[in-house]
Amino acid sequence: MWSSEISFSGILFLILCLHKCWASHFGEDEACYSFAGGTVYPTGTKHVGHQLQTTKAVIGKQAPHWEGTAVINGEFKDIKLANFRGKYLVFFFYPLDFTFVCPTEILAFSDRVEEFRKLNVEVVAASVDSHFTHLAWINTPRKEGGLEKIKIPLLSDLTHKISKDYGVYLEDLGHTLRALFIIDGKGILRQITMNDLPVGRSVDETLRLVQAFKYTDEHGEVCPAGWKPGQDTIIPNPVDKKKFFAKNQV
Repeated sequence: MWSSEISFSGILFLILCLHKCWASHFGEDEACYSFAGGTVYPTGTKHVGHQLQTTKAVIGKQAPHWEGTAVINGEFKDIKLANFRGKYLVFFFYPLDFTFVCPTEILAFSDRVEEFRKLNVEVVAASVDSHFTHLAWINTPRKEGGLEKIKIPLLSDLTHKISKDYGVYLEDLGHTLRALFIIDGKGILRQITMNDLPVGRSVDETLRLVQAFKYTDEHGEVCPAGWKPGQDTIIPNPVDKKKFFAKNQV
């Protein structure tokens, strides 16, 4: 009887140890967690604390130089950040071609790119895929999750240098976060947006931010929360700011 109790206790102890090792290696949730049956970035949607590179991208400083091969109008072309001097640039990273949220973001920006260009703003998208993969995705119908014809460049960051310089490369997953950078005509980084993987970005908000930064550049006044063109701005000194607050009871 005593022998059988020891045997049972030993087996139970072994099971508990194996479970602990499994949980410590994969995480408590990871052991039984699935992401809609998919195999593309499931862990990134479940866990926090991704391993990011130290960024060279600092707001108010020159944006890190980049250059590479992009797909533009179905052709391979070499482009670089300096090509966009004199214009604002919306430069955004997405995780991977042929995935889920990514085509919705790229198509949303592409379909509305003329709204940006009217403001002298260009839009470039980048991922760690090769330019050959970009082209294959562009040649895939939209109804099958492809891009078909798009109006913005898709830049290849196959070596991961650009995404590492901008601090958005996920070492644990091998691709980037959803990160967006607004760079002004002098090459100065003005804004950074960074999303975890499951949620796409807003074209409306990006356009609003560009409009606000360009307004402050031209007029020297500052834009309150949620500001849109045509709304009141603030003269940034202790006396004149009162005009805004007297008119707008915030």
